[in-house]
Amino acid sequence: MPRREALAVGLAAFVLVVVLPLCNALPADGPFSVSNFTLNLFGKFLAYAILALGLDLLWGYAGVLSLGHGVFFGLGAYAMGMHLMLEIGAKSVYQSALPDFMVWNQVTALPLFWQPFRSGAFTLAAIVLVPALFGLVFGYLAFRSRIRGVYFSIITQALALSVWLVFNRNEMNLGGTNGLADFKTIFGFPLNQPVTQRGLYVVTAVTLVVAYLVCRWITLTRAGKVLVAIRDSETRVLFSGYSPAAYKLFVFVVSAILAGLAGALYAPQVGIVTPAKIGVLPSIEMVVWVAAGGRGTLYGSVIGAVGVNWIQSWLTTSYPDLWLLFLGGLFMGAVLFFPDGVVGALGRLIARARRFLAGPRGRASLEPPHLSRATHGGSRPPRSDQ
Repeated sequence: MPRREALAVGLAAFVLVVVLPLCNALPADGPFSVSNFTLNLFGKFLAYAILALGLDLLWGYAGVLSLGHGVFFGLGAYAMGMHLMLEIGAKSVYQSALPDFMVWNQVTALPLFWQPFRSGAFTLAAIVLVPALFGLVFGYLAFRSRIRGVYFSIITQALALSVWLVFNRNEMNLGGTNGLADFKTIFGFPLNQPVTQRGLYVVTAVTLVVAYLVCRWITLTRAGKVLVAIRDSETRVLFSGYSPAAYKLFVFVVSAILAGLAGALYAPQVGIVTPAKIGVLPSIEMVVWVAAGGRGTLYGSVIGAVGVNWIQSWLTTSYPDLWLLFLGGLFMGAVLFFPDGVVGALGRLIARARRFLAGPRGRASLEPPHLSRATHGGSRPPRSDQ
């Protein structure tokens, strides 16, 4: 990792993990105080950013566009939500050991697949393994069949719709359309206490930093270079002796794991998990985050996830009728005017400003070497297809 990037990551990590929680612990009337609501809201945004990192690794580097990542987000969220529902115990509204929605549906015994989620260790393992195994099976079947491009996007969208329909059924014993809600404790700590919410935020921020470092490490390895080559020309990679399907399956599983972790961190901070986070619309919104921030950069996906959701929070509060129009306009703008996202657009503006301020001589020195040679009569660079 370049030194400048390492310093930027370290500074961002210090602000997110240390500064913001300390500001939240200050007296509420202080000038640098961060309210519990703001910290909780920002924790939700950081959970989204973890998912966006995995999606950027899959789409921005490998060129595989998934329109069904809400499924993996939902699997992690439901795994955590099931444990939180069982932690309530007899303190529920009906004072039953069963979750309230099971009492409504006249379920007399806890379903067998709910039993292991009484264990916190099993829940933590399921948060990682369930999305990973689901992504492994789906990805293996899709990539082995050489499904790619828009066809892969369509089947992932169909997957999101199918899973959304399944989770809406009351027969699944997962709360139906109401989902899982009214969580009270997490691993024995009361969720209605500011200290617990602050701890959840810190865990989310640390997970985001670790996820960024892992994704950046992958992009710097040989596997990361192969992923970029697959994005640019999968056929050439195949003829070079590599197996594109294996690399795409690897990055797809990593992306699914990050989405599951994001869902698990999202559930206790928001207090509810419903099928609405699994369907087609939220999966498309996740793609908009990455596209708006700048795919293929990692940090652009983080900026996009936090920025778009921050604007959404403001618009849905102040101008609720404009949110969907803004989201559609943002997606259209990202496709037509800044396809490399906000990060890429800012980079081009900064480069132009540097060339303008540098003057004629400075502009020549700032040009790439091959452009400078071509301008001064030197040999032209080889074509990329030679």
